[in-house]
Amino acid sequence: MSTMWQGCLAHTDYFVMRSSGGHDYGIWVTTPPNYDPAAAQAPVVYVLDGNWTVGMTAPLIVTQLDPLQPIQPYVQVSVGYAGKEAERWEELRNRDLVPPGEPIAKEYIDAVETGVESGVMTRGQADAYLAELGDSRADMFLDFITDDLHPRIERDYSTAPSGHGLFGYSYGGLFSLYAWLTKSTFFESIGAGSPGVLNSDSQVFALLEAMGDTQPATKLHVTFNDREILGDLAVYQNLSKNVATFLHRLTSRGGSVTSALMHETHVTGLQISFLSYLRTCRAQ
Repeated sequence: MSTMWQGCLAHTDYFVMRSSGGHDYGIWVTTPPNYDPAAAQAPVVYVLDGNWTVGMTAPLIVTQLDPLQPIQPYVQVSVGYAGKEAERWEELRNRDLVPPGEPIAKEYIDAVETGVESGVMTRGQADAYLAELGDSRADMFLDFITDDLHPRIERDYSTAPSGHGLFGYSYGGLFSLYAWLTKSTFFESIGAGSPGVLNSDSQVFALLEAMGDTQPATKLHVTFNDREILGDLAVYQNLSKNVATFLHRLTSRGGSVTSALMHETHVTGLQISFLSYLRTCRAQ
C-alpha cells in the first residue's frame, strides 16, 4: 500500500502529488526532531525509491543529534509511488530512474529471466518490468523533483533556499549520476549508492565525455559493495566494473568525487550507503 509508512515514522507527513507529466507520486516528508521552520530553515535531501527506502533511511534523521558525529540539519523528502501503482514500484522505477536512451544490458535481461524461472516473478511481471525500460524518462522525473515538487516543499516546510541533496541507490544511483551530469547546480551534494550502470555503453559515459574538463561543483559520493564484485552474478559484477570505470574516467580528468566500498550485498547495502553519504557530504 502507498501509505504503509504513514503514521509509522516519527515526524513524517505523507501526501500524493501529480507531476506535470500526469503521474502520481507518494511523498514522505520527514523533519528533524524539534524542527521549527519559523526559527531555523534546513535544506532538503531527496531520497528515491520511497516505497522501499523510507523505512530504512528516514529514521537516520536522528544522526543530526549524534553528539559524536553530528550531521547537518536537513529535511528528508522520500519520493515513491501511490495507490495501486505502489504495488508496481519495481516496474515504474525503471521508467523514472533510468536515463532516456539507456541500453539494456544482456546480463540484466538474463537476471530477469532467471527470476521467472525461479518463480520470483511471473512472465507478465517480467515483460512489464522490461517494457518500462523501453521508454525510460529520468529527464521528466528529475524535472518533477526540481520544478514541481520542490516549490511545494519549500512553501509548506519553509526549507532553506540552497544546500539541497539527492540520494539514490541501484537504479536510483544511476539516476543520481544522471542528475549530477545534467542538473547538478540544483543540488549541493549527490549520493549514488551502487549505481545501476549495467552497460559499458551507458548514457553516463557519453554525458561525462560531453562534459569535458568542466566539472560540476556539486559534491558527488559514490559507493559500491564488495559482495557485488566478488559474487557470481554477472549483472552485479558488470555494475561494479562499470562504476569503477566511471570513477576512473572522472578522476583522470581531475573531477572531485569521493567513494567508499561497503561490505554488503546489493540488497543489504542501501542503509549503510545512505549513512556513508550523510557522513561524507553532510557532516557538521
